[in-house]
Amino acid sequence: MFSKLKSVWAQLPYLPQTLRLIWDSSRGWTLAWGVLLVLQGLLPIALVYLTGAFVDSLSAAVPGAGQSGITAALLWAALIALLMLATQSLTSLSAWVRTIQAEKVQDHIFGRIHAKAIQLDLSFYDSPEYYDRLHRARLDAYNRPVALLESAGALLQNSLTFIAMAGILIRFAGWLPLALLVGMAPALFVVARTAYREHEWRMSSTETRRRASFYDWIITDRESAPELRLFALGDLFRTAYQALRERLRIQRAALLRSQALLEIIAGVFALLVMGLVMAWMVWRLSLGLVTLGQAAMLYQAFSQGQKLMHTLLGSLWQIIQHVLFLENLFEFFNLQPKQPHLPVSSAISSALQSGIRFEQVTFHYPGNPRPALQDFSLTIPAGQIAAIVGENGAGKSTLVKLLCRYYDPDFGSVSIDGVDLREVNPADLWPKMTVLFQEPVHYHATAHNNIAFGNLPAEPSPEQVIAASAAAGAHELISRLPHGYQTELGSWFGGAELSSGEWQRIALARAFLRQSPIMILDEPTSAMDSWAELEWMSRCRSLMQGRTVLLITHRFTTAMQADVIHVMSAGRITESGTHDALMAINGKYAQSWKQQMRQQV
Repeated sequence: MFSKLKSVWAQLPYLPQTLRLIWDSSRGWTLAWGVLLVLQGLLPIALVYLTGAFVDSLSAAVPGAGQSGITAALLWAALIALLMLATQSLTSLSAWVRTIQAEKVQDHIFGRIHAKAIQLDLSFYDSPEYYDRLHRARLDAYNRPVALLESAGALLQNSLTFIAMAGILIRFAGWLPLALLVGMAPALFVVARTAYREHEWRMSSTETRRRASFYDWIITDRESAPELRLFALGDLFRTAYQALRERLRIQRAALLRSQALLEIIAGVFALLVMGLVMAWMVWRLSLGLVTLGQAAMLYQAFSQGQKLMHTLLGSLWQIIQHVLFLENLFEFFNLQPKQPHLPVSSAISSALQSGIRFEQVTFHYPGNPRPALQDFSLTIPAGQIAAIVGENGAGKSTLVKLLCRYYDPDFGSVSIDGVDLREVNPADLWPKMTVLFQEPVHYHATAHNNIAFGNLPAEPSPEQVIAASAAAGAHELISRLPHGYQTELGSWFGGAELSSGEWQRIALARAFLRQSPIMILDEPTSAMDSWAELEWMSRCRSLMQGRTVLLITHRFTTAMQADVIHVMSAGRITESGTHDALMAINGKYAQSWKQQMRQQV
């Protein structure tokens, strides 16, 4: 029990951070919520007093007591009715304020989660632990601050009422508030135990719940739908999802069963204490030591006190639960990029002077013991178009990630014009390059915006977008769309869906729009048909003129457009030269070229 309370106590430093977060996102609404909270806490006190006065006035309004007794009773009844109306009005008003406040806080927190996700290095996405943290931050923790505030508000409001009720009970006997607390002591134990066990279960089941979410996604996602049907995988994943959900359901039911049993025991104990108190009051009433109105006031005060204690314990249970989970949210907020963002970054000129150099680079992806690159060296002079060819897994795409400084090498260096990229902030580096990724993003936006995203800071004009589109061979397909460049692309919001090759042309146009000294093209024609590839190759050199280009491709017909071709195998360069030179030495490149040509015949 003490270890559990110690775990809760360790999370308390997160409370000031949470309150600060709530205050920063909704100051005015939080003030309004606080005022309403105090008013709602005081109204039940007035109701208890009015009830006692009303019962006494009824006792006085016996036959023959005259009109004054009846008038007094009606007056007290009217005041009680007004008080109940005010209570209901404040409840509705408070619900409205809390709703607006919750929306503002949640939007603020999601904004911080998104900002942190954008800030973190790409290496975080290679870690299952990161996804667990992100899952808990998004699905569990993002609404905890609002829930914590509501629970703390309920605790404060009911505490005010409880203190006033205790003051009423003390008027009858000093031991009554103590009896109230003793009656609820077992329930306090149940609250602490349940909250801690719930937290333990949620932490230990994060991966299971995330895997269930994955199965749900793959069953319902459009991209996976064709394969699921073709390979009859739907029932497999559906069964796997149901098995995980059943496991989670059984675990949760066991927790609730244990909680329910303890709550019943605590409830019986509280009823016994109340029964003893009521027996004592009936005895005093029989002796004429209290009036009927006072007896009614005591019963209502003690009964309300027990209800308040239940509510207080419920709020306390929620607070403990929320406090335990606050660690998830602030743990995510406190993540820091592994690649330092230097206060002063070395500059890279807009026009390359010497070029790009990989020097004895060794690199492992996080958690992978096999090196993606081993003692890799390569120089690409400024203004050269260099093609990298090789089998899958040779490390070609890894070059892109290191050159963009998504990762830093374990050993060796990657430099541009002699400047080690470790000395360059990524935000200063990225504007100097444009990249067509092997799997470009399908932005569900207009065709114009899909291309304009390539250089938003420059606010490209429609003419510039069209020129980039034409250079990539996408203008004709966009012109055929219902609304041309203003046509929404992608099926998520009812737009026009494109083929893989058409999406690749859009991405290529996005890359061409960005007039940067370094161009990286990772499989630029992989989704194009032979006619589209031939059309693109006929103008690609003019599009790359004046830039330093790294062209990664499986297609040797595309690689032929480069000034030099480097053959990559097992993380190293094994052959280099022009197409003719490589064919002359009759090495791996020549053999692969002949094989590709035979396949195309």
